Amino acid sequence: MRRNLAFGAGAAGPMGRSISSVACLAFVVALAVAFWAGVVWIAQALVDTGYFGLG
Repeated sequence: MRRNLAFGAGAAGPMGRSISSVACLAFVVALAVAFWAGVVWIAQALVDTGYFGLG
């Protein structure tokens, strides 16, 4: 039995894999953007409260 059929991937050719790669890359980019937005939000909150002595 072929590997891709054994793991339920179907008979996905190169097109299926490239779409999957793009979707994975888009998901990773979205996670990175969300992470840095959270970092900026927390840093802004700390600056506004005077935590760093800057506000």
